[in-house]
Amino acid sequence: MNRLDEHTESYYAATANDLQEYPCLEGNVEADICIVGGGYTGLSSALHLAERGYRVVILEAKRIGWGASGRNGGHVGVGQRRSQGDLEAMFGFDMAKQLWDLSIDAVQLVESLIVRHRIPCDLKRGIMHLAAKASHDKYLKGETDKLRERYGYRQVEYIEKKEVRELVGSERYLGAQIDFGSLHLHPLNFALGLARAGASAGVHFFERSEVQGYSASSPFTISTARGQVRAEKLILACNGYLGNLESRLAGWIMPINNFVLATEPLPKNLAREIIANDFAVQDTLHVINYWKLSGDNRLIFGGGENYTRRFPEDIRSFVRKYMLRVYPQLENTGVEFGWGGTLAVTMNRMPCMGQLQPGLYYSQGYSGHGVPTATLAGKLLADAIYGESGGYNIFASLPKIDFPGGTLLRWPGLVLGMLYHSLLDKIGR
Repeated sequence: MNRLDEHTESYYAATANDLQEYPCLEGNVEADICIVGGGYTGLSSALHLAERGYRVVILEAKRIGWGASGRNGGHVGVGQRRSQGDLEAMFGFDMAKQLWDLSIDAVQLVESLIVRHRIPCDLKRGIMHLAAKASHDKYLKGETDKLRERYGYRQVEYIEKKEVRELVGSERYLGAQIDFGSLHLHPLNFALGLARAGASAGVHFFERSEVQGYSASSPFTISTARGQVRAEKLILACNGYLGNLESRLAGWIMPINNFVLATEPLPKNLAREIIANDFAVQDTLHVINYWKLSGDNRLIFGGGENYTRRFPEDIRSFVRKYMLRVYPQLENTGVEFGWGGTLAVTMNRMPCMGQLQPGLYYSQGYSGHGVPTATLAGKLLADAIYGESGGYNIFASLPKIDFPGGTLLRWPGLVLGMLYHSLLDKIGR
C-alpha cells in the first residue's frame, strides 16, 4: 500500500517525516477516555491526558493529520480570530484580556511541545499582517497601539508602505503590523510529532476507524465498522469533518474549503525578495491571502475558498491567480503542488467548546486559527477532565450561535454573506 496516496497530494505529505501507520480498530477495547478525531485537538488532548495517567484511545476515520491539521498554512498567530477591539465590544475588556492571554498561552504551548518532544517541523518566528485597503491600514495602526499600550504586548510594531515593499516585494499593500511573537511551521509534521509523543506516552491510535455512533450516556460505547471502544468519557474533536455524527453540534459550525499551492524551490535571491525576513505573511482581506517560505524555499501560498462539497478541478490554477495578483514576478515560476482542506467556522468566529452532557466533551470551530487554538483546546479539555477548568471555562462560556436555517439552509446564507464581503474586498482600496 502506498501510504502517501491516503493523504492529499500536498507538499506537506510529500515532505512528511514519518507517515506512521496505526491499526484499524478490531474488536472491543476499554479506555478511560475515547477521542474521535486525529487532528490537533484530539492529538493534544490525548497527549496531555496520557501524561496524567489516563488510558486514552483515538479513533480516526482516515489517517492521523489527514484533515485540516495536515493541510493548513502553518501560521501560529497570537490573538483570536476576532480582533481585540471586536472582543471588547462583544464581551468587555476583562473577558477580551482573558481571551488575549489564552492566545499567548496557545502559541507558547505549540512552541513548548515542539521543543519538549523534539518535533522537526521547520519552526520559524514571526508573522506580518498587511493592510490591503486604507481602512485596514488605519485599523492595523490602532490595533498595534492598543496591543502595546493596553495589553502590554511589546512584540508587535507597525511599519509604513515603503518598508512593507522592501520586506514582501509587492506593491499591493499599504502599512503592516509585524508580530515577532508569533510562529509558523510545517503543519503535518507538527501533527505527526504530536502523535509520536502521544504514542510514547501510551495513547492507542486507530486509523481507518470511522465512528458510526455511540451510546447515549457514560460509560459510552463508541462503535466503528469492526469494533467498539468502551470509555467513561468521550471527546468529539472532528471540527470540519463532523458530518452527521452529532446533530447537536452541527448547527454551530459551517464547513468551508480553503486552498493552497506550493511552488518549485525558489532561487535564494527571489525568496528573499518576496519575504526578506522569512516571516509568514497574511493580508487583511475578508477572504485572506496567506503565505510563507517552506524549509526548502518554496512559496506556500493560500488563496481563495469555496462553500460547496467539491474542490476545484485544478487547484493549482485556482490559487495561482491569487498568488500572481500579489507577486506578478512569479509568472514563470512553476507550481508543483495544489491542495485543499476543510475547516469549520462559527457565526461569531470564536471557538465552540463545552460539554453536551456529563462526560461528553467537544471543541470545534476555530475559523482559520486552528494551529494554536486547537492545540490549546486539546490541553484545556484535558485540564477540565482532570479538574483544572479555568481556561476551559472561559472558552466554554462563549456564546454558541446557530447558523440561520440550520444545517439545511446554512450554505446559501453563508455564500451570500461571503459574496458580500468579497465585493467589499474589491472596493475601497
